[in-house]
Amino acid sequence: MHDIRAIRENPAAFDALLGRRGLEPVSSAILSLDSARRAKIAAAEELQAEQNKASKEAGTAKGRGDDAEFERLRALVAAKKDQAATLQADAGALDVQLRDMLMGIPNLPLETVPVGKDEDDNVEIRRWGTPRELDFAPREHFDIAGVKPGMDFETAAKLSGARFVLLRGGVARIHRALAQFMLDLHITEHGLTETWAPVLVLSDMMEGTGQLPKFGEDSYQTREGWWLIPTSEVTLTNTVHGDLVDHATLPRRMTAHSQCFRSEAGSAGRDTAGMLRQHQFEKVEMVSITDAETGVAEHARMTRCAETVLERLGLPYRTMALCTGDMGFGARITHDLEVWLPGQNKYREISSVSYCGDFQARRMNARYRPAGGGKPEFVHTLNGSGLAVGRALIAVLENGQQADGSVQLPEALHPYLGGKTRLSAEGDLI
Repeated sequence: MHDIRAIRENPAAFDALLGRRGLEPVSSAILSLDSARRAKIAAAEELQAEQNKASKEAGTAKGRGDDAEFERLRALVAAKKDQAATLQADAGALDVQLRDMLMGIPNLPLETVPVGKDEDDNVEIRRWGTPRELDFAPREHFDIAGVKPGMDFETAAKLSGARFVLLRGGVARIHRALAQFMLDLHITEHGLTETWAPVLVLSDMMEGTGQLPKFGEDSYQTREGWWLIPTSEVTLTNTVHGDLVDHATLPRRMTAHSQCFRSEAGSAGRDTAGMLRQHQFEKVEMVSITDAETGVAEHARMTRCAETVLERLGLPYRTMALCTGDMGFGARITHDLEVWLPGQNKYREISSVSYCGDFQARRMNARYRPAGGGKPEFVHTLNGSGLAVGRALIAVLENGQQADGSVQLPEALHPYLGGKTRLSAEGDLI
């Protein structure tokens, strides 16, 4: 959410940064609503002062036995009280409108973010690894002979409908091994604290990280009112919801492996084959809570953590700076990691790492007291995939596929697979 004081102080700058996202100016409408709200509050306060004055005068009139004046003043007090209550109710309604308006406006991009309309305007920062030159036609993950016995879409559709998968045997074990490998890397080398958290959260938590109120259709809500998390960004970030954090505990770096749930409401017809885009999937998430000074540096660090996962798995990738038109709602800057998929002959997103500044913290009312003392400030938040487990599985299978339908598995996974190094053409780990 945005700081109304900053908009009052420099509305032109606010509109200019929104314009970099391709949005129309909104400061005039915001300030008009804010002005009306403040006028109602000021008028109510003036009436309350008049009410207090009349109440004292009524007491004086009563004391001297002037009943007529007492009754007049008592009626005046009641009238002022009613008028003030009306103005306060009006101000409250305007406050809700203003908050709703501010809650629906995306974060302001950093000046370093490239300006553009969509993914075609994203800018490559760097790439790592060289895709293998294959002497056979590469297959997509679900068409590889050794994968087919362990990746069952038909049974999953019988159980749950479209965009689900049932994993069995060797493929299921590789999937689990990937998550364990990622967690261990982040914990032992990257200094993140492993966290296990609920996948059902309250509406306030979804609102805190920006999934609500604008993007409710992208997630699932239970009959009891809980929301199924689209990513554990929601739970990890909201661990500081409503808190005044000790500055000495920052940065707080967390990681969690969780089930994630998305309705994919806006993806009809996209990536319907295979397990690239599903309603239920797993991610190893990274979240950092920092102070205002170190957020940008933390973003570079977190990006590097995600890149290291791909490098240890030997998967070619490229790092992209998302343009203003392709960034998510809550981000000030985002780096996407795109892994090479030979079956599609293209790079596909496997991680997004975003710095949100104080945008989420304002929604959560999460603050810290500066080390030198002074007024509390909002924390800054970051989140990133480290990585999406299902997409990592796809990349491992496609990049390791052999002409005979078997799959050579990354060395980093061998210890997690009991020393097994390959998925045979029959679907067995060998």
